[in-house]
Amino acid sequence: MFSVAATGGVMAAQAGWWSLPAIGIVAVPFIISSFVFRLLNRHFPHAGASYHWSARIVGRGVSRYQAWILILAYFFSIPPIAIPAGAYTLALIAPGYHAPAVVQMGVTLFWISFAALPLLLGGRPTARITQVFFAIEMLSLTLFGVVGALNWHRLAVPIHFGSPPIGGILVVAVVAATIVDGWEIDSYAAEESQRPRDDPGVGGIIGALGALLFYAILYPLMLGETPLHLLANTTDPLAVWSHRLAPGQPWAMLVPILASTAGGLWLTSFILTRALFAMGRERLLPRSFASLNRRHVPHVAIIASLGLATIVCALQLFVASLGTFFDLMLSTAGFFLLAEFFLDSVTAMVFLTVGHRRLPDVHLRPHGHPVLLAGAVFSSILMGLLLVAFFVYGPRAFGSGIDETLGALLGAGVAFAWWTKRRAVVPVVFAGHDSLMGSKTTSQH
Repeated sequence: MFSVAATGGVMAAQAGWWSLPAIGIVAVPFIISSFVFRLLNRHFPHAGASYHWSARIVGRGVSRYQAWILILAYFFSIPPIAIPAGAYTLALIAPGYHAPAVVQMGVTLFWISFAALPLLLGGRPTARITQVFFAIEMLSLTLFGVVGALNWHRLAVPIHFGSPPIGGILVVAVVAATIVDGWEIDSYAAEESQRPRDDPGVGGIIGALGALLFYAILYPLMLGETPLHLLANTTDPLAVWSHRLAPGQPWAMLVPILASTAGGLWLTSFILTRALFAMGRERLLPRSFASLNRRHVPHVAIIASLGLATIVCALQLFVASLGTFFDLMLSTAGFFLLAEFFLDSVTAMVFLTVGHRRLPDVHLRPHGHPVLLAGAVFSSILMGLLLVAFFVYGPRAFGSGIDETLGALLGAGVAFAWWTKRRAVVPVVFAGHDSLMGSKTTSQH
C-alpha cells in the first residue's frame, strides 16, 4: 500500500490509465526474475545474494560493480520511505497541522529508530513483528477491495485511455520497479534459513505473484473510482481515493499505509544490511561491517546504513538547496533497482549458457533449463531497453539534471570497483564462524 501511495501520483500524471500496461511491462521480467532467483539460490545461498552470484558466475570485476549498484538501489529507497512515514503519522495524529521541519524530522527519526530496533534484535523478531503489520495491511486491502467493488456503480468515472504516451509509459515502467520488487528479501536471508538450499526463492515467487495480483485489483479500482486530475502528482493518491470511499475517515487509509511503511523500512533495510555484511566479510567494505552482535546480527551494517539515511533525511528537510539535490538523487531508486535486476538476468543468462566459476580454480561448466534461459534473455533485453529509455524520457518527469546524476553515480561505480580490487578476497562460499548461519557451515575461501 505504501508503494501505491508513493508512486501512484507520478504514474497517474505520466501515463494515466496506461499505467496499467506500464506496470505489466516491468512486472513480466520481475516475475521471471523470481524463478531465476530460485534457481540461483539453490546453487549459491549467500547473504550477498545477487552480487555474490555475479562473482561466482560472471567474474569478480563485474561483481564489485554490481555491489555498488545494489548499495545505491536499496539505500536510495530508505529516505523516500522514512520521510513520508513521518508525514503520514502527522496526518493521522494531527490532521491539518503544518509541521515545521524539526517536527517532521523528529517523527521521521522515530520511524528510522523503530525500524532499527527489531533488526538489531535479529531475523526472527523482525519476521514476527512484520507479520503483525502485514496482517493489518492485508485485512485493510481486503476491506478496501470489497468496499471499492461494492461502490463501483456510485463512484465509477469514465475509463479513457487515449493515445498512448510512449515516454510516460516507459518512465512509469522504470518507476514501477520500486513497487514490484521486495520479494527478493528471502534470497538475502538465505544464511539465516534453516534450509538454505531449499527455502530461499520459494517465498520470492509467491511474493512476486501476490504483489502483481494486488496491483491488478487495486489500481483499476482506484483509477476507475477517482478522476485522474485528482490523482495526478498528488503525494497520496490512496488518501484521495479513500476520501471518496469513506468521506471524513482518513485514518481508514492512513493506518494500513503506516503498517505498510513500517514493513517497507524493515524490508529495504534488511536487504541492504545483509548485503553490506557480506561485502564486509569479503573486504569490499571495512571488515567492521561483517561484525555480529550477541544476537548474531550485523549491527554495524544496520547502524551505519540507517544512520547515514538519517543524515540524508535531515539534509532534505532542513536545507532547501540540498533537499532538492537529494530529491533528484533519490528519484533514481527505481532506475538502480531495475539495473540490479538487469545484471541479475545477465548473470542467469551466463549461468544457463556457459556455466559458473568453481572458485578458486575458475572452472566453467554449462547448466540447463532452456525455459529459464529464454526468460533470462527476454528479461535482459527488456530491462536493458527500459534503462536506456529512461535516459531519454526521464528528464521530462524528474528534471533536466537526472541524466547527469545517473551518469555520475554510474561512473562512481567504476571507481568503487577499482578501489575494492586490492581489498577484496576470493568470494566466501561458506562463511564459517562469522556466518549468519553460525555453526551450520564450514569455512571455505
